[in-house]
Amino acid sequence: DAYCPHLGANLGIGGRVIGDNIECPFHKWSFRGTDGMCTNIPYSTCVPPATKIKKWISAEVDGFVFVWYSVEESDIPWDIPKSFEVQTNKLTYHGRNEFYVHCHIQEIPENGADLAHFEAIHNDNVVTGCIKKKSSILRTLGNHQWQASWNLSADKHIAETKLSHTFKLFGNFQCFRMNVIGKQIGPSYVHLFLHSPTFGNFQIFQTITPVEPLLQKVVHRFYSTRLMAPIMKFVIYGETIMFERDINIWNHKIYRNNPLLVLEESSLKKFRKWYSQFYTVNSKSFQLSCNQNW
Repeated sequence: DAYCPHLGANLGIGGRVIGDNIECPFHKWSFRGTDGMCTNIPYSTCVPPATKIKKWISAEVDGFVFVWYSVEESDIPWDIPKSFEVQTNKLTYHGRNEFYVHCHIQEIPENGADLAHFEAIHNDNVVTGCIKKKSSILRTLGNHQWQASWNLSADKHIAETKLSHTFKLFGNFQCFRMNVIGKQIGPSYVHLFLHSPTFGNFQIFQTITPVEPLLQKVVHRFYSTRLMAPIMKFVIYGETIMFERDINIWNHKIYRNNPLLVLEESSLKKFRKWYSQFYTVNSKSFQLSCNQNW
């Protein structure tokens, strides 16, 4: 836990890691990293029995530190797949973007299964921006075309979105073809694999971290070969515009627990059934999460 059991100081603000211990900045109590037990109180000859802080299961994967959080202590954490290309430095880090989104956490990954929204929101070319794109004269440059599917995978906690993208220049010439495979790993992590016949392969990592009950921090990190550096600047710009279009919807909508769906939206129904595994009877309701102990 972040807070010392002594007088509640935040170990992450001014605390120090010394060997396998973390030292509290307030009174220099030390806690062992392997099990959270207090190992030293510098001004006392004894440590009270059972003095400890909670230990969280964590893993460092592809530049992120993941912490396993579950209200069911009996749950067994799943492994997070690592990117071979990033681990072996075949792909290098090119940049990131960061957003704060006012919505239910489920809204963001649900986009991957909402196949109809790609044409509705992401059809206009990126240079038209994210708000007044319909009135932009730049619409005449062309538009994006998408083919999408959403499916379950062999691993219970992983789902997969597949996208095929083409840019239709001036409405006639097809270019910038790209295939995307997005692996939704658990409720809030997405690993995107992108392949362009022209520019090669690159990857994007998306994480969603709840900050408040209806406020999510979303980060995208972009990886590709070193030679792709100039192109990646435009990729990051384009992805940012596309994501801001979604944010403009999320920030002003409500979450429908029982939405009206048509036959062609069966993937949304499948997604919600799949995503429900991440809730239990002990999951906090919105009302409970709004109190000061959230």
